Amino acid sequence: MAKLDVNIPDLTLPDGNKIPMIGYGTGTAWYKTDASSPKDKALIDAAKTAIKVGYHHLDGAEVYNTEEELGEAIKESKHPRDKLFVTTKVITHIDDIPAAIDRSLKKLGLDHVDLYLIHAPFFAKGDKHALQQKWADMEQVAASGKAKSIGVSNFGKKDLDAILETAKVRPAINQIEFHPYLQHGDLLAYHKSKDIKVAAYAPLTPVTKAKGGPLDGYLEQLAKKYGVNPGEILLRWCTEQDVVAITTSSKEQRMSDMLRIFTFNLTPKEVEEISTKGNSHHFRAFWNHIFDDNDRT
Repeated sequence: MAKLDVNIPDLTLPDGNKIPMIGYGTGTAWYKTDASSPKDKALIDAAKTAIKVGYHHLDGAEVYNTEEELGEAIKESKHPRDKLFVTTKVITHIDDIPAAIDRSLKKLGLDHVDLYLIHAPFFAKGDKHALQQKWADMEQVAASGKAKSIGVSNFGKKDLDAILETAKVRPAINQIEFHPYLQHGDLLAYHKSKDIKVAAYAPLTPVTKAKGGPLDGYLEQLAKKYGVNPGEILLRWCTEQDVVAITTSSKEQRMSDMLRIFTFNLTPKEVEEISTKGNSHHFRAFWNHIFDDNDRT
């Protein structure tokens, strides 16, 4: 199949570094429960295909147990390292962040990542001093050059407020579950006020895990209008709000199709309508053991 010729825009992070607006994720469907299990050849091939198709933002994490596969794909792709944006995250070994980044880099076969995230704040159990200490460790990782940018994932306002009290380097980005059925109240506005960017994981949830909701018909209507599919409307809804979209697929055609989001724009009214309809329904795909059923934060 022919490679879709699109220009993937970047989002400028608070530290001046740039992150591509769409990323290829190696978690969720690719997640391995056993760190000692054999390498997943299917993931290596899929990640190589993603790079070939045009995804130069690659999103991983130590807890996915797929860093070796991602590293192998990067190596086999022979794509210039400086043309890739590689993210990984720490949570399994949050107790020793300096050792954790070294372990991740070894698995990835890299001397640095472009973005290093604390995967979740829940280890701290609400202790702001624990969060502040771990953020200080992240700042040391950035100072060492092993991560060009540092940030967080799954952090709420209280968690961010805690680390901002003592931070010398503000988090560049917060990667959160974000889609029309989980908009987190005024969290986007909060991030903007603090100059912290946002990335969305599970942005396709309304058409993957939560079909039958109030958005189904409207997404189909917009998909027909723009000659794409409903999932691409959801990805475009994210990027229209300056939210980086993290998604995945094992199919080359699907990977290519998702890049069509950079060939059209939703109108402001359409973005607002998706948001309004989405807010009438609540669905959280991840971390349900942490949050109450009706918690929309």
